[in-house]
Amino acid sequence: MTVLVRILQLLLSLSILVIIHELGHFTFAKIFKTRVEKFYLFFDAWFSLFKFRKGETEYGIGWIPLGGYVKIAGMIDESMDVEQMKQPPQPWEFRSKKTWQRLLIMTGGVLFNFILALIIYVTVLFAWGETYLPTTNLKYGIVTDSTGHSMGLRNGDKIITVDNKKIEKFNEIRSDIILNNRKSIQIEREGQEINIPISEEIIPVMLKGKFLIEPRRPFSPYVISFIDKDTPAKAAGVLTGDEIKGINDSSFVYFDNFQDFLASHKERSITLNILRNGQPVKLAVALNATGKLGVGDSHTYGEIFELKTVKYNLLQSIPAGIRTGFKAIGDYLKQFKLIFSKHTKGYESLGGFITIGSIFPPAWDWQVFWSLTAFLSIILGVMNILPIPALDGGHVMFLLFEVITGRKPSDKFLEYAQIVGMAIILVLLLYANGNDVVRLLKKYF
Repeated sequence: MTVLVRILQLLLSLSILVIIHELGHFTFAKIFKTRVEKFYLFFDAWFSLFKFRKGETEYGIGWIPLGGYVKIAGMIDESMDVEQMKQPPQPWEFRSKKTWQRLLIMTGGVLFNFILALIIYVTVLFAWGETYLPTTNLKYGIVTDSTGHSMGLRNGDKIITVDNKKIEKFNEIRSDIILNNRKSIQIEREGQEINIPISEEIIPVMLKGKFLIEPRRPFSPYVISFIDKDTPAKAAGVLTGDEIKGINDSSFVYFDNFQDFLASHKERSITLNILRNGQPVKLAVALNATGKLGVGDSHTYGEIFELKTVKYNLLQSIPAGIRTGFKAIGDYLKQFKLIFSKHTKGYESLGGFITIGSIFPPAWDWQVFWSLTAFLSIILGVMNILPIPALDGGHVMFLLFEVITGRKPSDKFLEYAQIVGMAIILVLLLYANGNDVVRLLKKYF
């Protein structure tokens, strides 16, 4: 069910983004009296799921959910309609318009994506405000993994600054280190301030998602709210509502102590000490190779830590949303640079539709949905403006060449460029989605 919810969120989000993107091209084409022959959500190779005609334009929904398009008269695009280009230019065609008008038509989609992102951020802040965990409110410090330990971090460390700069929101620390090439973390450990250097070699590891840094939480009370199927806890007779008090003769102060104990007893039998309806119960549990019970509790960060909520009225939400949008654009551009770095090997972290779908929550949450849609709108805008033929940026590149040189590329050249660009995009799609498949295989096999 959670997979279905994620798929539905992904489809709805991409549908919104594609329609808005193509609406940008459509709007500027209409402003400059350029004929738009088709406006499609998704691609309609061979047939469409739904279509109707209004005026000179056919509107429809295709069956291949990989984007969408508007077919503008007098240009070589995804439709590869080269026959039209053999006819004499008509005043309503794209090729007959002034260069600056063609530039606006081609950049309209990207422009609308960025505008949409800003509008969503403003709306989200106005409707829900902003809730986050301040770094200073991690009263128990952090929990990290082997990557953090190799840097010199330890569970329980309290982060003071990064490169001697305070990071207000705890969830921004990891991205700040990666995107801004930070060199050190200042932490407090047992009352002493310690400087932890960040080596360049650790960044590629972080990009692969192997750097865990989370708030440390106390263990008690740990009341079980769900039990997964076919797990050691289920087989042992653990019930929802049971409170775990300890294992064998051990009790735990922090939740990571509990996890470490289980991991150290993989494929061994343990005695789980629980409290059931006020009565102590001991259950023998045979752990498997994962070293996990297969249970969870319902405690949220808001119940354990003091979160900060900032509310915005309409006038306040506008500049705040615009700031959020521009920061998201800047952060994504920094992230995009890492893809082409030989040192960081960011290209190894590229993902396709599975990766995109996995960022949506398993339960529908409109605030999260719209926030993610805004960020995906930025990604779509940046990706489309890349100077690759067949993308908006490729058309812009040739138009700028025309502006600078005063020479227009031939229709035959544009035709070949479109084919090459579509091949490049196909290879990138296969590579990104291939990464998803490889990661899934490594996870389950």
